[in-house]
Amino acid sequence: MPFLDHLEELRWRIIKSLIAIVVFAIISFFFSDYILDFLLLTTKNLKNQLQLQVLKVQTVFVIKLELSIIAGIVFSLPVIFYQIWAFVAPGLLDKERKYVIPVIAFATLSFIIGAAFAFFVIIPFALDFFLSLVPDNVKNNIALDFYFGFVARIVLVFGIVFELPVVSLLLTRMGLLTPEFLRKYRRYAIVVIFVLAAILTPPDPTTQLLLAIPLALLYEVTIWISYIFAKKRNDD
Repeated sequence: MPFLDHLEELRWRIIKSLIAIVVFAIISFFFSDYILDFLLLTTKNLKNQLQLQVLKVQTVFVIKLELSIIAGIVFSLPVIFYQIWAFVAPGLLDKERKYVIPVIAFATLSFIIGAAFAFFVIIPFALDFFLSLVPDNVKNNIALDFYFGFVARIVLVFGIVFELPVVSLLLTRMGLLTPEFLRKYRRYAIVVIFVLAAILTPPDPTTQLLLAIPLALLYEVTIWISYIFAKKRNDD
């Protein structure tokens, strides 16, 4: 396929993904109250009392709008992953294309696991840690939009980084990645992981470690997955 045709194909894949995001975002907006209530669950079981407050008139509307967009992206993940797969599929062998459904399911599940791990484990721990630093004569009153930004950022970051095994699977099947390469550069990867954790998380060592440690474990899982699929590719 000529280069311009590749660009046209990519454009339509992006348009279809955006349409799915918009459709799911509109649907999610009607359920934004329930989504917001769910995100506030982490504040009910904290060891330190937390009081959320609204400081601007439009805060709740803006949060619901942002929630709808994020939910639209999350619910569109199967569509987005399929569009990515459909774009790279012409460069794969027929026997490799049969993995489309398992790969899409694996990618979606990986994101959900990462987001759930962040929401149910990392965020409560981080909130308790930060709130415990507040002096006794100071109340823990936090603006709702700041709280939402904190939660959304951590959940999305963990969801994205948990896609590392999926990326390893695809690159290995395409012959662009080998387990030997991953083992050789393991030390450098660990350094990069801690640097990324420092960039992607709030500026505190606790949250950075809570992201870096799972990332380091995921890197080991990535090596294992790469080894399995590299062996299958050689057998084929």
